[in-house]
Amino acid sequence: MLQIRDLIWGLLFIGCAAAIQVEITPTQGEISVGDSKFFLCEVVGDAKDIDWYAPSGEKILPNRQDIFVSRSDETTSTLTIYHANVDSAGIYKCVAKNGDKEAQATVQVKIFQKITFESAPSPQEFNEGDDADIVCDVVSSPPPTIIWKHKGSRIQVAKDVRYKIMDNGHLQIRGIKKTDEGMYNCEARVMARGEIDFRMIKVVVNVLPTIRARQSDVNATADVGSSALLACDADGFPEPTVTWAHNNIVLETGDKYSLNEDGSELVIKDVKKVDEGDYTCIAKNKAGEKAEEVSLNVFVQPKITYLNNQTVSEFEEQVTLTCEASGDPTPTISWSFENRVFSEGEQASWTRPDKYESLDRNIVVRSHARVSSLTLKNVQFTYAGQYLCTASNSIGQDDQNMYLEVRYAPKLQGNVAWYTWEGNPTNISCKVEAHPRATVVWYRDGLPVPSANFTNLKIYTTPTISYLEVTPSSQDDFGSYNCSATNAMGTEYKEFLLIEADVPTTPELYQVEPFSSTAVIQFGEPEATGGVPIIKYRVQWRLPGQDWTEKEYSAEDDLNQITIFGLNPETTYEVRISAINGKGESESSPAKPFKTEPVREPSAPKIEVKVHNKGNSLKVNWIKQDDGGSPIKHYLVRYKAKYVSDWKPEMRLPNDSEYVVLNGLDWNTEYEVHVVAENQQGRSEPGIRSIRTASEPTTIPDAMSGGSGLGTGAIVGILIVVFFLLLVGVDVTCYFLNKCGLLMCIAVNFCGKAGPGAKSKDMEEGKAAFTKDESKEPIVEVRTEEEHTPNQGGGPTEPNETTPLTEPEPAAADTTSPVVNLLPSTATNSVAESFSTAQSSPASECTTLTTSASSPTKAAPAKTSPKNSPAAQPSSLKANTQPDVGPLVDLSDTPKVPPSSNPTPSEPVSPPSANADAQQSQCDQVKAPDSTQSKDLQVDGPAKDAPSALCTDSTTPAQNDGKAVKDDKTKGEAEVKNATAEVKTVPNEAPQTNGNESKA
Repeated sequence: MLQIRDLIWGLLFIGCAAAIQVEITPTQGEISVGDSKFFLCEVVGDAKDIDWYAPSGEKILPNRQDIFVSRSDETTSTLTIYHANVDSAGIYKCVAKNGDKEAQATVQVKIFQKITFESAPSPQEFNEGDDADIVCDVVSSPPPTIIWKHKGSRIQVAKDVRYKIMDNGHLQIRGIKKTDEGMYNCEARVMARGEIDFRMIKVVVNVLPTIRARQSDVNATADVGSSALLACDADGFPEPTVTWAHNNIVLETGDKYSLNEDGSELVIKDVKKVDEGDYTCIAKNKAGEKAEEVSLNVFVQPKITYLNNQTVSEFEEQVTLTCEASGDPTPTISWSFENRVFSEGEQASWTRPDKYESLDRNIVVRSHARVSSLTLKNVQFTYAGQYLCTASNSIGQDDQNMYLEVRYAPKLQGNVAWYTWEGNPTNISCKVEAHPRATVVWYRDGLPVPSANFTNLKIYTTPTISYLEVTPSSQDDFGSYNCSATNAMGTEYKEFLLIEADVPTTPELYQVEPFSSTAVIQFGEPEATGGVPIIKYRVQWRLPGQDWTEKEYSAEDDLNQITIFGLNPETTYEVRISAINGKGESESSPAKPFKTEPVREPSAPKIEVKVHNKGNSLKVNWIKQDDGGSPIKHYLVRYKAKYVSDWKPEMRLPNDSEYVVLNGLDWNTEYEVHVVAENQQGRSEPGIRSIRTASEPTTIPDAMSGGSGLGTGAIVGILIVVFFLLLVGVDVTCYFLNKCGLLMCIAVNFCGKAGPGAKSKDMEEGKAAFTKDESKEPIVEVRTEEEHTPNQGGGPTEPNETTPLTEPEPAAADTTSPVVNLLPSTATNSVAESFSTAQSSPASECTTLTTSASSPTKAAPAKTSPKNSPAAQPSSLKANTQPDVGPLVDLSDTPKVPPSSNPTPSEPVSPPSANADAQQSQCDQVKAPDSTQSKDLQVDGPAKDAPSALCTDSTTPAQNDGKAVKDDKTKGEAEVKNATAEVKTVPNEAPQTNGNESKA
């Protein structure tokens, strides 16, 4: 084997020495554009040179940048292609040489292009409605296949004509919409290599702005410091920016203009007339811009710019007043004088002035644009005064006054005839109207009356009237008087006549309308008043042949009837009338007889109703008419709302009453009121009136409410003070009477004093202890004050929860010690004690508990039943000793027991005879010992079978109200001087066995 191997190697060595072999690894090469790759050329045999040749046949030199050749050893050479491009493709050859020997090998290098997205920007924006060309430039070798996807689905060009894939791979969308916006997938595929790549492209569709002005025309008023708001709303995508322009100048926030945050609102400050015009609202975004015009109309309030006072003389041909005014719209100008208005009518224009002419053609108004003139022809003195020029338009108005001064000669006015009589002064009035002011002179018989006042002639002057006071003393003072007034414009005279007055003529008596006790006289005024007014009328009436009875009545306007009163029924009278003026009395009219009617019901009262006070009250007044010959007994008033049928209760009022006030009525409601007079004969017809109450006010004024003018705070303060004083008064009362309240707490807690009247308080506490358990019967012990009896064991009394902490004080003269834990009734020394019987007891027996001793005695309580409560509530009473009178014990503070149905308060009921002995035993048991004895007095509960009632000397039946009967203080003070006894109340714990046992 070794020989064969050596043989083979030897043959190979010989062959190699004879030839050179070249091999390139790898044998093929594919390089992506931009990538790098190397090739290894291996030579078998000795090779002096190893060279690489480019596809062009040129030898590749070592210093090239894109293709690098290196020889690592004698048998290998490396070709490296860096960043290959399309030009790097071709057949590369590796040649090995050794002398005249040469060997070579080739390798084909292929260059291919990977999928490369040269241009696929994102996002890509388009305007709505445009034909969108979505760019996606992809290169590869071989060229790729382009697929477009949207919302995860492949775009089917054949199904939607709006989509088209261009030759360059772009996606075209015809008339792109906002709904086409979103992410698009541009996917490139090379099937030969199975290569795939994609790019996500965001497509944004911009929407051209839309703009809408909130108001296309905005009105504003100039020169009033107001602002104007111009606003427009813009939509679009992206959100457009809004700017404003005026006269091609962009407006910005400043002193004159202000814009809100998004620019949609423009505020023009302090609007002037020059601000009027069109303002452009511009909305702009990436899709473009839109503009909208907003017109600002600036109106100007009227303002009168020219109006002057003028002076003219009377009887001049004419005078023209001129008024000019500015404003937009052009103002309408009118004139007014006193209550008269002069207007030009329709709005004037530059081409057609308006004209107003009065009926008498003396006043003419002409208007031309902003100027108006008022022409007054044939000037009269009455034209003088203030004229008001009013300029008005739809924005407002302006008023100004001017004064027309008319100079004219004096004008005299006044009554020509004046009446008086001798000795009666009268004033002749001469009213003077003149401008300038005139001087007045009076003349008598052609001679001026001296300014110095005579006895019967006096002159009084005011700016417009001159008075001549004449007091005639004889017939010579009657006659003619002249008034003369003079100023710069002329002189005027006027004659006045002073005539002697006469008495009036006789008034005419028309008829007499008689009633039972009155009569109505109708008459006519005298034909002549005598030159002076009628002052009064005198009416006289009488029984035929007797003296006249008369009464005077003041002469009022339109007085044509008089009512006389106090006539007798069914009686014949005669009446006459006369008139009286300042001069005297006229003759009486002829007497007219009449006969009164018989006694009958009265005439209907004459009533008047008016709204009273707050508005929902009515005051009804009535005037008594004929009483029918019988005195009015009373008046009957009733009323109701008109819309209801039921009357309110009738009110009866005394015969001397004259009115009634109806309160608490409904607001704004019409009421009907009837008033009837009644006498012995019956009722009159009702006097009827209807009236509506006032509407309900939202707030009642102070004047209506009749308030004192105090504010709400003052009233509240007064109420608080009154309430506080009331509380203090109640507290002091409770302190002295019931031992409670704030003062009692202060006295007990801070001063350590029980306060006055503590005795009653202690008695109430005793009552509380006594009534703690109503099922237990009381045991009453009576013992003298000086005795201190030990308990049942004979030792000292052990204190318990009801034992007083202080020892009883010794008796003192004329003093009463406070009572502790005593029944309220035991505060007095003599009380009639009532015990309630059980339900089965027919009545209660009366027993008087008294003690009789000449000096204080000592009494020890007997042993109590084991069933009795060991806890007692002792109490002491300190009083003066009085012989033969003992203290009374009040045992009426017992639980409530149903009263017996048989006994009456006025009759004491005796107990049944079967229980007489037991009751007598009870009466004997409570008698007080004499002065030489010292025994315990104890009243035990009744036996089981006996009626449980103690006797008192009172005939009153048992009290069931459970309250103590308190005696009068004076009686208690009189009996408190008795020998003092201590009363101890102990509840009996023995259970009741039948219904006859009483409950204390």
